Amino acid sequence: MQISPPKHLSPFIRHYLFLENTQKDIRSMRLFTDGSTGLILSGDMNLYADILGNQMPLSFFYGTLSSYKDFYSKGRFSLIAVVFQPYFLNILLKASAKEINNQIISVEDVLADKFRPFQEMLFNSINPLLIIDHLNTYFSKLLSKEFNTDYQFIIAVQQYILHNKGSISSNELEKFTGYSERHLERKFQGFMGISPKKYSTIIRLHYFLSLLNKNKNVESMTTSSYLAGYADQSHLIRDFKNNVGLTPKQYVKTENKMAVNFIEL
Repeated sequence: MQISPPKHLSPFIRHYLFLENTQKDIRSMRLFTDGSTGLILSGDMNLYADILGNQMPLSFFYGTLSSYKDFYSKGRFSLIAVVFQPYFLNILLKASAKEINNQIISVEDVLADKFRPFQEMLFNSINPLLIIDHLNTYFSKLLSKEFNTDYQFIIAVQQYILHNKGSISSNELEKFTGYSERHLERKFQGFMGISPKKYSTIIRLHYFLSLLNKNKNVESMTTSSYLAGYADQSHLIRDFKNNVGLTPKQYVKTENKMAVNFIEL
């Protein structure tokens, strides 16, 4: 179940996801990059970082991913994923996004007192829509403060990349921003966790995914890759495998897509 935030929160929160597993067996899942950061909230989840049994925090933030992460779950669980715009984690944790790139940060270690009530509601099986309403109230209060103009600049650059579906050159970004490639890269990494070039690659890949999910037959793949700005199939497959860990055909055949970038293997 995917739920959109109120309009005033949409510049900071992309959407909420409520996911529930009713099976007792071990499941292997993969989260791959979509350029976002986020928060996973759970009251009862047994989630492991690897098959060796290294357990994940019950609730955690994740920084911008450069590629993908695999997880393993044991038994039933329910969770709410709050999918942030990339720079929102920078606001929440007051840390450089570059420093938390690819990192998993336990909620208990940084903001336990703020999010424990939401974990308890999940543990007690409260209606997830009610929990999300409470989260909207919490984030609205947090964002009632003023932020410096750097955020507005980063949002403008991000929107420019999104508008062009990731097919954007360094020269075009320099003209749009008035900054050199190196200066823009430092500023972008501080708020987004990754370079403009990497973010553009991710956005282009997800534009291709949106086309692929509309028409899954093999014949349409070449047309979709061309529309997404890929010069050739080898370039597409290389980008896809680097970021998703699968080929496009393997992704299409994946049966359980819990979200566009969260799949069961």
